[in-house]
Amino acid sequence: MRILKIVLVFIVILTVSTLGSLLILNHKINSFDIKSSGGITSILILGKGGEGHTAPDLTDTIMISTINSVSGKVSLLSLPRDIWVDSTRAKLNSSYYWDKQKGGSGFNLAADTVREVTGLTPNYVVVVDFSLFKDVVDTLGGIDVTIDNSFIDERYPIAGLENDLCNGDKQYRCRYEKIEFNSGIQHMSGDIALKFVRSRNAAGDEGTDIAREKRQQKVISAVKNKLLSTDFLFNYQKVKLLYNIGTSHIETNIDKYDLIAIGREFYKLMNNLNYLSLPEDILKVSQGDKKYDKQYVFVPNSGSWKELQEWILQNI
Repeated sequence: MRILKIVLVFIVILTVSTLGSLLILNHKINSFDIKSSGGITSILILGKGGEGHTAPDLTDTIMISTINSVSGKVSLLSLPRDIWVDSTRAKLNSSYYWDKQKGGSGFNLAADTVREVTGLTPNYVVVVDFSLFKDVVDTLGGIDVTIDNSFIDERYPIAGLENDLCNGDKQYRCRYEKIEFNSGIQHMSGDIALKFVRSRNAAGDEGTDIAREKRQQKVISAVKNKLLSTDFLFNYQKVKLLYNIGTSHIETNIDKYDLIAIGREFYKLMNNLNYLSLPEDILKVSQGDKKYDKQYVFVPNSGSWKELQEWILQNI
């Protein structure tokens, strides 16, 4: 069974890494410029399960963050992993994998397919594996998250048991555990926060990809609040520790100078952080259609990506 990968909090980890860089590299950051297209810098953020998972290079978390020099906003948009891409005849989450299979970095095809869907040109690509998330949250001492809706997921996958035959149990119950979240404010460790954002088998509305994206944004906001607290910003050891954690779990085409410049822009505009969720009428589900190889996929409701692309430009 394919496992849902970890939500990325790189938008805020980037700030941390930059702070660490500033402590280590004594450079004049105003001399560094970042790449952009039409005044918009786009950063494609991919989350993969990594080593120990059955499909380590499928990027089931796909986000695109933009820095808009005209609107003065930093935006973060989550894209469903099951979006169908015509050019590759595959789901969006497989582009990084197929590029790697052909001997590439994974970045180019991933960027091309996201451009095909969104109309945005990713200037940078960042790939993070799941272990970064837990380490960051735990290093921060946990995070406080407001849970809007209680939910139970009785089929939360246990890492490492994806192929266990469960002694002949045809329902493969040994591969899963039951997790439960109650509405209200909850203090979460890295492991609990990971389960909160990865859950996709809850009954009702919380079992949808849209609900999962909203949970991702709640966790990102909680991490951001912790990162911008005086308790963290003035703790040199924690800043340096997170810098080291971040750089050890990241694949990226951002060099250290661009990292400093991007971090500068994020830090300046952090109060204008804009979380975007796709309107429900933009996409529709297709299942069993030969045109899409009979897969469960999301396709544009209007027949083309033009409507989505126009919506993105109006909101970033």
